[in-house]
Amino acid sequence: MSLRSETVPTAPFEGQKPGTSGLRKKTTIFQQPHYTENFVQSTFAALGMDVKGSTLIVGGDGRFFMKNAVDIIIKMAAANGVVRKLIIGKDGLFSTPAVSCVIRKRQATGGIILTASHNPGGADGDFGIKYNISNGGPAPEKITNLIFENTKTITEYKICRGVEVDISKVGTTEFTVDDKPYTVEVIDPVTDYVLLMKEIFDFEAIRQFLHGGTKIIINAMHGVMGIYAKQIFLNEIGLPADSCVNCEPKDDFGGHHPDPNLTYAADLVDLLKKGIHGFGAAFDGDGDRNMILGKNGFFVSPSDSVAVIAANTQHIPYFKKSGVKGFARSMPTGASLDRVAAKAGLDCYEVPTGWKFFGNLMDAGKVSLCGEESYGTGSDHIREKDGCWAVLAWLSILASRKQSVEEVLMDHWSTYGRNFFTRWDYEGVEADKANDMMTHLRTLVDATQTPDFIGKNFTQDGKTYIISEADDFEYTDPIDHSVSKNQGVRIITKDGSRIIFRLSGTSSSGAAIRMYIDNYLNDSSKFGLDAQEALKPFIKIALEISKLKEFTGRDAPTVIT
Repeated sequence: MSLRSETVPTAPFEGQKPGTSGLRKKTTIFQQPHYTENFVQSTFAALGMDVKGSTLIVGGDGRFFMKNAVDIIIKMAAANGVVRKLIIGKDGLFSTPAVSCVIRKRQATGGIILTASHNPGGADGDFGIKYNISNGGPAPEKITNLIFENTKTITEYKICRGVEVDISKVGTTEFTVDDKPYTVEVIDPVTDYVLLMKEIFDFEAIRQFLHGGTKIIINAMHGVMGIYAKQIFLNEIGLPADSCVNCEPKDDFGGHHPDPNLTYAADLVDLLKKGIHGFGAAFDGDGDRNMILGKNGFFVSPSDSVAVIAANTQHIPYFKKSGVKGFARSMPTGASLDRVAAKAGLDCYEVPTGWKFFGNLMDAGKVSLCGEESYGTGSDHIREKDGCWAVLAWLSILASRKQSVEEVLMDHWSTYGRNFFTRWDYEGVEADKANDMMTHLRTLVDATQTPDFIGKNFTQDGKTYIISEADDFEYTDPIDHSVSKNQGVRIITKDGSRIIFRLSGTSSSGAAIRMYIDNYLNDSSKFGLDAQEALKPFIKIALEISKLKEFTGRDAPTVIT
């Protein structure tokens, strides 16, 4: 059957600027007539002839409006004549790590991921669209900036309404659209990813360890990772069914916030505190983030998690085979990883927040392992952070070392010292107030405007810190030499402790202020302290310097990590 496309007149919408990981807005905004179509058309226009006759991967985390968006993309890809073939996960599902995996395995030109990651779902929640390039990683700023420019001038989009595909069934459908061939293939979203995990890890060693008496609990938080968790932990490793909970993907994530942290995954923390399970983990909506817990609710901060994996690469078959080239972390992430790199004689790169900044380093063979304080950990097996990979890495380490999570951390701290770290999130702040606070901070750290800030003393609760460095972080990519400015205000004290403030690029409404506190101690008598208690004086100093309460009116953060 030969089909014809049509051209639909439209007009720009304000604010379709992708953030650190695509465009995220309230679902109701994406549901406006032409809104999603405008952004998809702007994306195709940005890709242009570079993807002529291409194969694109499409899928998402199962949130509300995802299937509608998949249908729109199917029809618009056909009409634009750019895409020769779409590969879509069954029911539209794909975890973000799996999209990266499939792009690389199938040598696709790129992929469109339908997710707002860890943001809430449902009709009143959030939705998002992001584009990943041929290496499997998020599009660089030169592409996202072009998409944004296109959204400001768009006057029409192309669509072929006659292209209908049943995404609930695995199979291939062929079309002829405007006299050109067009194929949509629906595949099992789990198979390729699980095969990759089995190449990286020794599943038999993990199986023997877990069947030896260590009970674990995996909480998918009703996100897409549930379908992967069941295949890996139940079918491949053979754990009992109650080892995986909340594994049925729901379009509203069961009414919960699919963010794997101590606040939104408190039920998992409470379960681990009972002492029945020796290991627990949670994933976010699209499966790229993870939280690791030990027996009795022992919490592993994301900054420590990547550092521990880095210090134990010899226990992971993939690294034993490929070697370890170097490490990288996002700028706000605690500096634990730096200490592992220094001891190993390897480079450790500091990049802005956003996984896309790791991609060039990986492609150039500079980096094998990366991490973000926002619960993201991954390696160069793909070009996205990967929650399930991080869990399997931890289980590999535990299986090899025959230790508990807490014992592994205590050994790590005795070797490297401990970077006490916390992040305070202030969500939904009025944008003007948040920007005023950041302007205040930028003025403070600008030596031409506030020359006396460096060297200034701040004291709280009997502890004094002396400011030694301060800047607004700027990153020059060592591979393509692109420059990213205004990535967050850093205030560093004489003892190496750090205060960082930045505005999040993943908020769907208002502004989200992130405050990061990183304080290094090498006193074993204090390693067991609660991070919030240990950091209390430094937190007070950070709030004093930023005048956050005065600018925003906020007495307390929304979430503490």
